[in-house]
Amino acid sequence: MTVEESAAKIAEPIIESMGMELVDVEYRREQVGWVLRLYIDKPGGVTLDDCSGVSREVSVAIEVEDILDQRYSLEVSSPGLTRPLKKLSDFERFAGSYAKLKFYGPIEGRKTVVGTIKSVEGEIILFSLDDKEDITLNFGDIAKANLEYKQEG
Repeated sequence: MTVEESAAKIAEPIIESMGMELVDVEYRREQVGWVLRLYIDKPGGVTLDDCSGVSREVSVAIEVEDILDQRYSLEVSSPGLTRPLKKLSDFERFAGSYAKLKFYGPIEGRKTVVGTIKSVEGEIILFSLDDKEDITLNFGDIAKANLEYKQEG
């Protein structure tokens, strides 16, 4: 199990009990040393108090479980405007939102598309491209997805 998976297993129930969701986990070496970063969200967005509360609770649990071999910093933040879409339920929740999707392999000649999530049925996502063409995608074909900020122009 990776550090990210171990941290998610520990943090997710704590975060859910606080009325929030764990969106993503990163663990990487940066200039300041190793950083374990948790991205949390809730309807209406997260506050600084939410982040500090999660940080307090999760840091204790991670220390007890002793999943990290080296010193690290724990950071807790909002996923921001370009929130990653990791689960099928994320696509359902953000139907109608603008997003960028990257595929494992080309789909209809494209490896990346930008447009609007129209609907989700089972594992099938109906996606409207910027050129107004609709395409049907299997959730399993999506390697990476993020909400995007659409500038009106």
